[in-house]
Amino acid sequence: MFSHVTLGTNDMERAAAFYDALLAPLGLRQRVVEPDGGPEARCWIAEGQQLPRFYVYAPFDGAPASVGNGTMVAFEAPSHAAVDSAYDAGLASGGADAGRPGPRLHYGDGYYGAYLRDPDGNKVHVVHRGDLR
Repeated sequence: MFSHVTLGTNDMERAAAFYDALLAPLGLRQRVVEPDGGPEARCWIAEGQQLPRFYVYAPFDGAPASVGNGTMVAFEAPSHAAVDSAYDAGLASGGADAGRPGPRLHYGDGYYGAYLRDPDGNKVHVVHRGDLR
């Protein structure tokens, strides 16, 4: 469904460290972003896949990055343990708790997730969808 998702940052190195830690337990790794004349960017992708991609960019217009109220990016995890590991790594890398790991049965039987804020305040969700397996 998605080609890519992008969030803005005001501190690329801090954001890259956070997302490297958060996304590693999910099997996502940074790929090289070739300069294209646009703002600085970092990209994460699953090995062996071209899409979808997750990007963190300095805003194109040069204005400070800001958080969208009601905006959230959710990353799929292969297991409960991967959710827990990603959450712990995100907290250790400058993220803030926005909902500890655990079952969210009101979303579906087998739904297990955690919520964090990245260092720029963007809301991210890590979820294992046991209800869809």
